[in-house]
Amino acid sequence: MPANLTPQYYAAEEAFKAATTTEEKIEALQEMLAVIPKHKGTEKLQADLKRRLSKLREEQEQKRKSKTGGADPFYVERQGAGQAVLFGFPNTGKSALICALTRAKAKVADYPFTTAVPLAGMMPYEEALVQLVDTPPFTEEGVVPGMMQTLRAADALLVVIDIGASDCLEQLETCLDFLAKKRLLAKPYLVIANKMDHPDAPSNLAVIRELRPDPEIIPVSAARGTGLEDLRPLVFRSLGIIRVFGKTPGKPADMTAPFYLKAGSTVLDLAAAIHRDFPARLKFARIWGSARFEGQTVPRDYVLADRDVVELHVT
Repeated sequence: MPANLTPQYYAAEEAFKAATTTEEKIEALQEMLAVIPKHKGTEKLQADLKRRLSKLREEQEQKRKSKTGGADPFYVERQGAGQAVLFGFPNTGKSALICALTRAKAKVADYPFTTAVPLAGMMPYEEALVQLVDTPPFTEEGVVPGMMQTLRAADALLVVIDIGASDCLEQLETCLDFLAKKRLLAKPYLVIANKMDHPDAPSNLAVIRELRPDPEIIPVSAARGTGLEDLRPLVFRSLGIIRVFGKTPGKPADMTAPFYLKAGSTVLDLAAAIHRDFPARLKFARIWGSARFEGQTVPRDYVLADRDVVELHVT
């Protein structure tokens, strides 16, 4: 099958050839992977790009370790249900949001650039924990070296604007333009209008909603806590995952420790997540929640829903 590579792919390939730094090469390879047509004819090329990308990342990590004597500060190990990364201009209140939504002790100040490296905290939502990552501020000149990998690794992006500022519309458009150019708007994202406690915030929000009806703007105030409880479920849903609870035959379901799966996952996917041998040993499953009746026996390809309880029967 022919590869049928696109002009966007060839442009990224030229950027890779012209790259002079490891970070530029990594970004070009990521772009090539993002725009390459996904079909059987490009499978070998995709695998080759991934191998080259992995090798460059290892080289980059080794260089950083040799310089800093430690791990890469821009690599944030994913924890909990998923990872949502905050992105925005200086003084939009990203650190204040992290502090208000998690137990992280981010440095909050009225002057810009108080966040130098990513800082993670865990946001509770029902029985789930979502990892939120604060990042150094974005400016019209771009992002600090190393931050692109933090953004690309995220499950979802939270674009934060200062809705009380006179340039709040410009903040939003500049952020979205940058993310679009980097092909990061293919990820789920939310726009959070912080500082709704500012006197100009309501009128600014009305103007932005009129001029930019898409995307949806979520108004909050990290300082006063306004809108934060409504924000939590929206952040969770942006991850595109479901919670599934396991049940041992003859025992109550454990509703405290869900399995996190991508939306659209099946019973077989759950079996694989529990144990690598379970898919081959799976006889059948019973479902409480999305099934037509409680405890219904379902096939291996049954698509699970959020908060389903699943009882697997294996040999």
